[in-house]
Amino acid sequence: MTSLLKMKRQNQSSVVEFILLGFSNFPELQGQLFGVFLVIYLATLIGNAIIIVIISLDQNLHVPMYLFLLNLSVVDLSFSTVIMPEMLVVLSTEKTTISFGGCFAQMYFILLFGGAECFLLGAMAYDRFAAICHPLNYQMIMNKGVFMKLVIFSWALGFMLGTVQTSWVSSFPFCGLNEINHISCETPAVLELACADTFLFEIYAFTGTFLIILVPFLLILLSYIRILFAILKIPSTTGRQKAFSTCASHLTSVTLFYGTANMTYLQPKSGYSPETKKLMSLSYSLLTPLLNPLIYSLQNSEMKRALMKLWRRRVVLHTI
Repeated sequence: MTSLLKMKRQNQSSVVEFILLGFSNFPELQGQLFGVFLVIYLATLIGNAIIIVIISLDQNLHVPMYLFLLNLSVVDLSFSTVIMPEMLVVLSTEKTTISFGGCFAQMYFILLFGGAECFLLGAMAYDRFAAICHPLNYQMIMNKGVFMKLVIFSWALGFMLGTVQTSWVSSFPFCGLNEINHISCETPAVLELACADTFLFEIYAFTGTFLIILVPFLLILLSYIRILFAILKIPSTTGRQKAFSTCASHLTSVTLFYGTANMTYLQPKSGYSPETKKLMSLSYSLLTPLLNPLIYSLQNSEMKRALMKLWRRRVVLHTI
């Protein structure tokens, strides 16, 4: 019986490749878009790679705050790499097809890195809450064991999300249209092409998105409410301004990532136009990985000190 069902599904799934439409509605802008996205992608790679190298080499930065940043940079670099090279190929050549397996592999890694980023951002907010609101007990609250559990949980949740959701979507028959009107093989865009009733999956997707995106977002929100109250008690005006500036930058990045991800994944068949969905996808898959190095790290005095130390060491080695 099981083998009969598998044969039936294989016969229905006649699609062997998909066509990524990307920004094909604007052929006159393909060249300009390619240039812009290439620059952004290279800047993303360089910015996040610098953070990974600096934190890995400087023992003084081997504390939870910066080790969370290292993991976030790995996620952002990987997230951008899963999407951008394929999109650049679509923009620069006539080859806009992606194989069936390649499409679902891309979907898997988008979900893996996206899910991991959600909980890493939540863990980072909790770390800042512990440091600012409970400075005397910070070492006990955020000890090595707690840090490792938060990091492992973040990655494990991304792995679980990618495995469950990709397996489920790939099990649907695809027997009709194969044009994905999106910049990548994200779940909502691929789901529109399934030749089956996807109602049960949409219920799962809504529930999963609520737990995976909104729960960490609420943790971040509550952490920063407590942080803001603690900041208001700082007697120094300069200290308050610096702390408020840090919070504003962090919340800007969080809002950009969570807000657009919510609008994309909470409503797989929403009323947003395809072009609007593409722009929302770009904001969390392209802009957030680009901005995170600036927001979290490169404006940080410790990171600047470590970068200058690494640069001086390199100069000395070259002069010997």
